[in-house]
Amino acid sequence: MLERLRAQLRRRLRRLQRMALPIAQAGMAAGGAWLLATDVVGHARPFFAPTAAITCIGVALGQKLRRVIELVVGVSIGVGVGDVLISRIGSGTWQIVLVVLLAMAAAVLLDGGAVIALQSGTSAVLVATLLPPSTGGGFDRMIDALIGGAMGLIAIALFPPNPLTLAHRHGRVVLGELAGVLRAIGGAVLDHDAVAAAAALSRARASQKVIDEFKTALVTSTEVATIAPLRWRNRGELDQYRAASGPVDLAVRNTRVLARRALAVLRDGEEVPDKLPAVLDGLANAVDALRDELARGVDPVHTRALLRSAAAETDQLLSADDFSVRVMVAQLRSIVVDLLVAGGVSRSDALSALPPL
Repeated sequence: MLERLRAQLRRRLRRLQRMALPIAQAGMAAGGAWLLATDVVGHARPFFAPTAAITCIGVALGQKLRRVIELVVGVSIGVGVGDVLISRIGSGTWQIVLVVLLAMAAAVLLDGGAVIALQSGTSAVLVATLLPPSTGGGFDRMIDALIGGAMGLIAIALFPPNPLTLAHRHGRVVLGELAGVLRAIGGAVLDHDAVAAAAALSRARASQKVIDEFKTALVTSTEVATIAPLRWRNRGELDQYRAASGPVDLAVRNTRVLARRALAVLRDGEEVPDKLPAVLDGLANAVDALRDELARGVDPVHTRALLRSAAAETDQLLSADDFSVRVMVAQLRSIVVDLLVAGGVSRSDALSALPPL
């Protein structure tokens, strides 16, 4: 019991450690927004300034910069429309309906997406119910919201998280999944186990979500490295991940086709080349090497050597007669090319590494 409590406390402390920077950013942004709105702009009670600053920091965690800006603009529009209308028509059921409709319509007319429209409506409701204007109305609180959003972005730029941390975390996950699926297919083929092949196919299908999250994380990391001077030095390593992301996506898709064809081979009882499981294992080792070399920010020389070795071994699979096995070999060759390109090789050089058909 005591050990379990200690483990839970350690997990919570690690979580607090991971969130220490966003917490500090939120505190500094909120304080700075209040100071700017009160002492510089001269607003008496700028509630929306620190609120928008904290919201900006919270949404920025793992999100694209565009989404953060959309949220700030959405809050500002909703506050502005709500202030102007409620100060003139009062609060009530029909007033709330009208304010929400107009705030969201204004956001859409400004070329906003779903996020900006929803935030506009929510902010307008807040103004119409909990925080109705006490004076003749105007755009003071809209300005406060813009000040808060700007201070949040400034806090992110001046005290940025390490963009490589996000890229490394998602890169390890997606490449780890790819290597795991390749090994699972190889094990199913080696054991002639159609059930294991079906499980590998299910895992391969689920990996598309992982690659999508990886790409989103790279966009977020790149934006942080762009707006934050302290992180400009990380742009070279991020470029490696960005260059690899497209070919890795193709490798994941081709592996999914490979898993589907492996299941067909085993269900139909087709003869599988003895060398096929070893080639799949070699590809998985190459993916592991790519994951490690990208994380270290080095030229993936070892990855390329393993892939060229795997490419040479596919020569022993080309004599297969069954259709599905031939399709598997073709998919293997495509995966080798994709991974070589992810490792920094041009597509033409990657194709030349394959044995001729």
